[in-house]
Amino acid sequence: MSKTIAIVEDEEAIRQNYADALSRQGYTVQQYADRLTAMTAFERQLPDLALLDIGLKDDVDGGFELCRNLRARSPSLPIIFLTARDSDLDTISGLRLGADDYLTKDISLPNICARISAFFRRMEIMNQPSQQEDVVKRGPLTLDMNRYEAYWHDQRVDLTLTEFWIVHTLALRPGHVKNRDQLMSDAKIVVDDATITSHIKRIRNKFARIDTQFDRIDTVYGMGYRWIDKD
Repeated sequence: MSKTIAIVEDEEAIRQNYADALSRQGYTVQQYADRLTAMTAFERQLPDLALLDIGLKDDVDGGFELCRNLRARSPSLPIIFLTARDSDLDTISGLRLGADDYLTKDISLPNICARISAFFRRMEIMNQPSQQEDVVKRGPLTLDMNRYEAYWHDQRVDLTLTEFWIVHTLALRPGHVKNRDQLMSDAKIVVDDATITSHIKRIRNKFARIDTQFDRIDTVYGMGYRWIDKD
């Protein structure tokens, strides 16, 4: 069955260009020019992936609001920002709201299609019967592989699906340094270095809300990241 991708973009020519490229890849594409129209449609049924611009006509941060709404409806829905806004503040804001990736419009159409394909491959792998243990424990950390939920000292950590996979791949081999390419491969995502860095910051902050002394994710400068097992 064809996957459905929702494109929320206020410029018709750009929106149609994306839609044509994705349709050629075999996807069913839904197009929306503004936040309210998109939200009305999403209330009826969620797409399989959402591709969002931030500024939607006079709705300067409409894409951010859409992301917040979608993430509240589904913790696992892949959400990608595709926007002309390239500031660090906008990138961090988008990821904080739960987006899985943040792209600027200078990215090529083949690159966009490759990233979307990678997200769907990850979802397919997740839906396959698990060949691994159902629960991963590393000291105070518990990862429920059936529900894709993380717990720290028995308190749930509100991770997005991408964040969960990053924690999983780090915690699975404590002390082993994962560079960004390995982290993307193991976590079944295709993102750039800045996005990985932002995800790591978000993950640390989420654990720190539960435990202000949280320091298990170590940055090995020039190499990558590792999980420190102190127990």
